[in-house]
Amino acid sequence: MRAVQISEPGGPDALRAVDVDEPRPGEGEVAVAVRAAGVNFVDTYQRSGAYTLPLPATLGLEGAGEVVEVGPGVTHRAVGDRVAWADALGSYADRVVLREERAVVVPDDLDLDLAAALMLQGMTAHYLAYSTKHLGRDDTVLVYAPAGGVGQLLVQLATYRGARVLAATSTDAKERRARELGAAEVIRYRDVDVAAAVAELTDGEGVDVVYDSVGAATFDDSLRCCKPRGLVALYGQSSGPVPPVDPQVLNRAGSLFLTRPSLAHYAAEADELHWRATTVLELAHHGKLDVAIHDRYPLEEAARAHADLESGTTSGKLLLRP
Repeated sequence: MRAVQISEPGGPDALRAVDVDEPRPGEGEVAVAVRAAGVNFVDTYQRSGAYTLPLPATLGLEGAGEVVEVGPGVTHRAVGDRVAWADALGSYADRVVLREERAVVVPDDLDLDLAAALMLQGMTAHYLAYSTKHLGRDDTVLVYAPAGGVGQLLVQLATYRGARVLAATSTDAKERRARELGAAEVIRYRDVDVAAAVAELTDGEGVDVVYDSVGAATFDDSLRCCKPRGLVALYGQSSGPVPPVDPQVLNRAGSLFLTRPSLAHYAAEADELHWRATTVLELAHHGKLDVAIHDRYPLEEAARAHADLESGTTSGKLLLRP
């Protein structure tokens, strides 16, 4: 079968489509024919060496497809089941093997592309809006990159929970998209003092939560945007990692809380994984969640997909199609 691997860290050109043996399912595992694999920033971190992997490595954590083989002891999945997943390394491939309990059943009439687009980013948006902070009608939040893959879903879920959403973005098109998805106000963060704009929009109070996926370029402003005892959820680093922080900075900014969350810890247990995944899949299934797919690429063009994602010009999900 075909798979996209790296033999050493590097830029997008480090990605190579190669022929490898098909994986076979072991005890409690299922083999799935991949119909769509999601492209995510975590994949670029693994490719670049920012997150290390044993090499050579097949990239990709997320996808959707059909079960084609089951291993011994599998009782709740069968050949032909349509499933999606978010944590099976090796998903940039024709076929992937994953644990039965990590394979989430996809509603019969939900497109597999949409399911693949929702798993990692949808569950990330879910834990941010439901668990990192249990949002409600009394909350005002600031979302950076609201036209990105997670950002679009987070704006919608935060609004669905009743929160007032301020969106920080950079272009007219991205501003329009953020407003379409429910953002109450939009801040052009490259053109203004973000903290001053937030203060003006919140009568000087600041926001309850800042959802920051940008990292180094926005972190200081994120601290300045929070009200006392507010929360900064730093869940990405598209502009690079944040330098070490003196905890006293959090005190001076108003006894703030700071978290660097990841889906691995918010979906570690199978029950929690299925709650998050089922919620976002059902919302999409019933037309209550707008899932934007920016582009689809052949498996052999994974390098172009990574380059496009890192360019900052995409809006919505990128998918590889084996």
